[in-house]
Amino acid sequence: QEGSQRAATVAAMDAWHTCKPFVTGSMAGCMAATVIQPIDMVKVRIQVGAADGGSTSPVHIAKTMLRDEGPRAFWRGMSAGYLRQVLYTGSRLSLYDSFTAAASSPCQPLPFWKSGLCALSAGGIAAVVGNPADLSLIRMQSDSLLPVAERRGYKNVFHALSVIVKTEGAPGLFKGAAATSTRAMALNFGMLTFNAQAKQQLGAMGCTPGGKVQVFGAAAVGGFFGAVLSLPFDFVKTQIQKMRPDANGNFQYKGPLDCARQIVAAGGPLRLWTGFPVYFMRSAPLSTITLIAQDYIKKMWGQMGL
Repeated sequence: QEGSQRAATVAAMDAWHTCKPFVTGSMAGCMAATVIQPIDMVKVRIQVGAADGGSTSPVHIAKTMLRDEGPRAFWRGMSAGYLRQVLYTGSRLSLYDSFTAAASSPCQPLPFWKSGLCALSAGGIAAVVGNPADLSLIRMQSDSLLPVAERRGYKNVFHALSVIVKTEGAPGLFKGAAATSTRAMALNFGMLTFNAQAKQQLGAMGCTPGGKVQVFGAAAVGGFFGAVLSLPFDFVKTQIQKMRPDANGNFQYKGPLDCARQIVAAGGPLRLWTGFPVYFMRSAPLSTITLIAQDYIKKMWGQMGL
């Protein structure tokens, strides 16, 4: 009996070690999303406004939301946001850790190009996994901007997913997946690759490995580059996911490239960086908090003997 109990314990620990990177990433993402959600809500409204000719002023948008929809509007779509963090952030952080562990050589720092390749791969795969939740989140955040007759009225993320499958079929859950994957690859490359590189550089400068200066400094660097590189793709993704067919059943954009082409033709290349200050206020802290939380949770597992 003791032998069977010992075998069960070993099996359980093996399963835990397999799942631990995913659980760690999911927890870190959810912690960050809770803090950043109001800024993310304003960011989506800015992008919708830029494409539809509406206001792109974050102050005006925030005041209008507060006046017309109340404080709860800033956390609309939170159920989709949490599911997105579990599926997307949990996957991309755990896959990145797994890929870098496989690509690393003993006692050798991981080269920048290898770290970048791991980040790109993890981001692309995770984005496809998280696309249904991301699609639901974008639609829930922008729903109140539509005419009353055109609003979808999703009650929560699970209602949104069921309605999408019912009205658009299962493939509808992956609408905008190409744009989402491209955006995730750019974000992951900027966030994780530059975070890892900054940790190496700060360590070489004498910062204590795992100390506050190294962790916070590297996370801030990763957050900045993640925001700069991913905003154009995020802008296009929002336009693709929120669009509705016209009376003839045709969509405004044929795909991400056509969407980017039309946006650039209408407002120039810088239109793709519309709302950068708000996006940076949202994306950089989100990345920074996620990376700091991930480091903290990893230390917590160690202290708990897990």
